[in-house]
Amino acid sequence: MRDHGGDLARAQGRYGKGDWIDLSTGINPVAYPMPALPPDAFSRLPGAEEIAALQHMAQRAYGTSAPVVALSGAQAAIQLVPRLRAAGTARVLGPTYNEHAAALAAQGWQVDQVQTVEALAGADLAVVVNPNNPDGRILTQAQLLALRDSVGLLVVDESFIDVRPDASITPHVTEAEERVVVLRSFGKFYGLAGLRLGFAVAGRSHANALRDIAGPWAVNGPALVAGGVALADTDWQWSTRARLTEDAARLDGLAAQAGWRLVGGTTLFRTYQTPDAAAAQDRLARAHVWSRIFPYSGHWLRLGLPAPDGWGQLERAVSTGKPT
Repeated sequence: MRDHGGDLARAQGRYGKGDWIDLSTGINPVAYPMPALPPDAFSRLPGAEEIAALQHMAQRAYGTSAPVVALSGAQAAIQLVPRLRAAGTARVLGPTYNEHAAALAAQGWQVDQVQTVEALAGADLAVVVNPNNPDGRILTQAQLLALRDSVGLLVVDESFIDVRPDASITPHVTEAEERVVVLRSFGKFYGLAGLRLGFAVAGRSHANALRDIAGPWAVNGPALVAGGVALADTDWQWSTRARLTEDAARLDGLAAQAGWRLVGGTTLFRTYQTPDAAAAQDRLARAHVWSRIFPYSGHWLRLGLPAPDGWGQLERAVSTGKPT
């Protein structure tokens, strides 16, 4: 079943139009300031040199010597990865982001969701989302490297790793690597999801295969420009991590006032155990705050972080559940 956050129109259809804050995704609400874009970023096809320059910048930012393939978001990589090998048995460590299983099944893979790392062993292809969405589970680099040796191909989705770069396996991937592909998102941490930019980090053979499948213009011109500037801005990155840490703690405090217990998450989203997740979502939605619940749990509620001007509305929603 493919279900996602970000479906604010559904909330508005049920609860009415008005001033909403959408906390159903894990996207940084304070986006990286878009740099000035040259007119030809829109008017001409992206050049090979520009694409190569962005990929080189991503290599430096992610601390890897392995090839980096720029793509139209981590989602594009998720849809391409099943084509790297002949379809076989795939195992996904869950519960997690459901697009991995859906994309694999669409390419003919036999997909099983498993609950433990040990159960991944022996799969032709194994998927680990790290940190996991929605509970924030993190496998250590040692665990991931050991797992690599027990499966045919290990896919590590690091879409939320920018808030915990110390936990990334990306620096361990080399040009000769044949059993690991790492997926990186740009839009979540940098708050520019609409640019549709992401990366796959892999050994030479898999990187070449991904480029062939994706085609010559997998990334748009504005994303090439903005991505290169943002990836090089280490001051913004460190200050953003500090702000997100403070805001996540503030959100945890509000949730505690509502009687919700922290399950886990990252500093881009928090998942809480509630007595009734649907009722909690309804309570927030009546105050025009949209949240995320899950078909496999009647108790988990996930919240992203509000923008600076959205805290008041969220605080009122948590305390009263009434529209402002």
